[in-house]
Parts: sequence; C-alpha cells; structure tokens
Amino acid sequence: MLEVGPGSGVYLPVLSGLSRQVYGADIEDAYLNHARALLDEVDNLSLIVDDITDSDFPSGTFDLILCTEVIGHIADSQAAISQMNRLLKPGGVLVLSTPQRCSPLEMLAKIAFLPGVIQLVRLIYREPILDSGHINLMTETQVTHQLKTAGFSIVERHKSGMYLPFIAEFAGEKGLGLEKFLEKRFNGGFMDWMLWTQYYVARA
Repeated sequence: MLEVGPGSGVYLPVLSGLSRQVYGADIEDAYLNHARALLDEVDNLSLIVDDITDSDFPSGTFDLILCTEVIGHIADSQAAISQMNRLLKPGGVLVLSTPQRCSPLEMLAKIAFLPGVIQLVRLIYREPILDSGHINLMTETQVTHQLKTAGFSIVERHKSGMYLPFIAEFAGEKGLGLEKFLEKRFNGGFMDWMLWTQYYVARA
C-alpha cells in the first residue's frame, strides 16, 4: 500500500495493520517528518521521497493507493493520477480526495486574501490566517475526466463538508446543526457543488 503525501501520518497506522508493507511518499523530505515517529512503532512502514508525477516506483507495485488532499497542490494533477494508475496492479484501488473548486469555503478563501480584506479577516478571527496552498482546484467533472483519462473506472464517489461563513465560527451548536442538515440535503443533488470535499474510489 502507498499513501501519497502522508502529512501527519494519521492513516499510516491503519494501513499498516491491513498490509504486509506500507509506504508513505512525499516530494519533500521535510513533509515526512510528522510521520517519522511511527517508524519506531510500525515495523512494516517505509517513508520515501518520491515525486508522484514522475514516480521511481516500478509499475504494478501496489494493491491500494491513498491520496488525500494532495492533487489540489499539484499543477499537473493529470500526470499524478496517470502515475498512480501505473503504480497499481491490475484491479488495484485508488482512494482519492480533493477540494471542490466552487465550494463556498474555497471561493471565500480566495476573497479573504485580497489586499485590504485579509487584515479584516485576521481582525475578526483573531488568529493567523494562512493560505491553503491550493493551486489546482477542480470540479467533479474535471476530476472524473482525469481519472477516466488515466484509465481508472470509478467505483464510488461522495462529497462532504458544508461551510457557511460566520455561521460556522459564531453560531455554535445551532450553526453546526444547520450545516450538517444542509450537507445531508445537498449531497447527491444539484447543489452538491457547494460541499467542500469530493472523494473517489477508483479501480485501475
């Protein structure tokens, strides 16, 4: 199994319990630091510096690849998705998630960093406001096209995460309840483009 962009290593212990060998890979060695503490606890885990758009792993190496919140940070996501298809054995599974391009959270994040606006946002929230680093936000249509172009067949898809500005931060439990209600109501309908994250299970 391979986890691309393991970040904090949240999923690696779970994957390690499901497979004989698990790899966590990222293009930057520094990004693997959070996961290094697991090496003393998990004996079937390896952390590798690797570029998922041009991977050094041999073709057909993995049964499963987990790629969560990575391709939104990669300019050439088509190359990354095609490489993941190459790395999977025939019938292997890709679990992929990425933000939705037109969700309120992503649209408002762009507005928040406009000159003059970011100072107001930081004043309201009273905490550091950092750029998400998303350079490649895609719609469902775009992600579906890239998966199919790479040779994947989509087995399952899902969306989640309703965000309404100020309600999320200042309306407490009632605001959270409203967002959960809207998430459930919009999911699977013509308004589901408003949900923040899209998920795919695809077979090579």
